Order: sequence, then C-alpha cells, then structure tokens
Amino acid sequence: MPESYEIRIRKDALKFAASHMTVFPDGTKESLHGHNYVPSLTVRVRDASFESTIPFSRLKAGMKRIALAWDEKVLVATRNPFYEPLRLDDQELEFRLCGKRYVLPVDEVVRLDTDNISCETLARTYFDLLEAELGPELQADNILSIAVYIEETPGQGAAFERVISP
Repeated sequence: MPESYEIRIRKDALKFAASHMTVFPDGTKESLHGHNYVPSLTVRVRDASFESTIPFSRLKAGMKRIALAWDEKVLVATRNPFYEPLRLDDQELEFRLCGKRYVLPVDEVVRLDTDNISCETLARTYFDLLEAELGPELQADNILSIAVYIEETPGQGAAFERVISP
C-alpha cells in the first residue's frame, strides 16, 4: 500500500488583510469589503528521508513575500469581463467594475491577472505566485501534490491543488 507524508504550513505571521469585490456572472458584485485572509500550504510527499527534506523556511519565506505584497491592499481582477480600466498613472488607478467608478491610490492596489477575486481564484493565484518563486523546491521528484488553501473567515475558504505525481 502506498504511503505519503504531508507538510502543512499555516501561521499567523503569513496572513494578510485585503479588500476585494467578488463579481458574479450576471454583472452584480459584492460591495467593497475586506478579510483577514489566512493562507495555508500543504505539500504531500512520498518520502520523508533525510535526502528528501524540504526546508520549511523557504516555503514560509515565499508565503511571507506574497502576504507582504497583498497586505492592506485592494485586490482587483484585471481579466474580469466587467472590469474596465480607465486611467493608471503614478498616483491613481481609475476603473469601472460592474458599472461603478472607482479611483484608488495606485500604491494601495494590487492588480491580479485573474478573472475574479474570490477564495477560489485567490488560492490559484497564490499557488501560481508561490510556484514561480519557489520553482525547484516545488518540482522535486518526491512531491506528489501541492495545495493552497485561502481562508477568508474561520471555517470558510477554498483550496487549489495540483497533483504532481499520482
């Protein structure tokens, strides 16, 4: 019978507070609001031997960089069909979302290359950023799967998982 191990990282030091508006397919959206998001990372591996050890510090450092980039920001989905960029300069981002006009200080916005800001899309976007940053650590032959879970309130969130090797 196959065996595996799971490495799980979830720490208060890796959480981030961010604002967002989830958009729905009918063109309606939530009001601008925020959450104290708590991400967690699960890496399932075949082997926990000395030779296969994955340093937690590298994983946590990658997670911390994302948290710092997203903390106290407004997250905006730039590929949403109801998103219309109007102006971007050194000071401000002006856009329409679902027909409403917003003007925000550019240094308080993170524009994400996704079609929505929901727990599901944040989990996938977070995963992609982490994978791009940690590359080799997350491509080891020993890894079976990697999952990111984004919790927006205690007990409520979504995960994205990539199976590397069955």
